[in-house]
Amino acid sequence: MTEEQLGLLLAGVVGYLVGSVSPAALLARARGVDLRHTGSGNPGATNAGRAMGRRVGVVVAVLDVAKGLLPALLFGLVVGEPAGLVAGAAAVLGHVTSPWLHGRGGKGVATSLGAVLGVAPLWGLAALAVFGLVFWVSRWVALSSVVATLALPLLAAVALLAGWPSGSVARLVWAAFLAGVVVVRHRGNFAAWRREHAG
Repeated sequence: MTEEQLGLLLAGVVGYLVGSVSPAALLARARGVDLRHTGSGNPGATNAGRAMGRRVGVVVAVLDVAKGLLPALLFGLVVGEPAGLVAGAAAVLGHVTSPWLHGRGGKGVATSLGAVLGVAPLWGLAALAVFGLVFWVSRWVALSSVVATLALPLLAAVALLAGWPSGSVARLVWAAFLAGVVVVRHRGNFAAWRREHAG
């Protein structure tokens, strides 16, 4: 195994393990709250805020962002951008399929934002702006999250086709992966919306 391959493997393992830790579940357990039977049942920042108060929700959101930011940033700086991309993607995967929660996890939005901020901060700020705009119009967190995340591969494609320094095939594939995870994790939200508005 080459040094580069070892760096990528280490990035994936560390990123996944960091991402798999669920601040929402840990805080809920400490407070005697079972998030599985509260609100949406999701161990993420939004549901934690509903179940334990807005302040707890903000704390969980910040920690979930950090789970994606720190592995992506550190491996990107120490090993190189490919390792940063792997670490960020692995953190998101760990967040949504946590072995400590029997394969369950959050929706991946905050951790994806952290990963993007760790690799391409301007892209992360652009995604935040899209989220804010959509939420201002719709007042729907799920829709805002999905649209903001879908903006990432679009931005990556534009950067690649325009020849910008921030554009690369690796970043495009990575952004598409993050968007795919978030979209899949929000299928239940949109299915529930369709049921509510049927007929």
